[in-house]
Amino acid sequence: MSDHYSMLIALFAGVVLGISFFYSLWFTVQKGLQSDRPEYWFIGGFVLRMGVSVAGFYFISNQQFWLLISSLVGFLIGRVITNKVLTITPKPQIQ
Repeated sequence: MSDHYSMLIALFAGVVLGISFFYSLWFTVQKGLQSDRPEYWFIGGFVLRMGVSVAGFYFISNQQFWLLISSLVGFLIGRVITNKVLTITPKPQIQ
């Protein structure tokens, strides 16, 4: 039974990693497009996002394959959630 709880925790942690990864990607692109030196934003954001994500997956998985798969599924769910939240725009009224 504890395996199920471990997989749920790994799934939730993957969702958190996914939301933080894709939100920081959106943030980096927004700041990079407004900056005079966008390469610093893009390279720095990439290194930081990848470092946090890889370290997070390493610690979440605890060298167990199914925990890694569960956290990767959660990461993809986090992508969908972030995409839905960041692309909410008011629909134009047709008259």
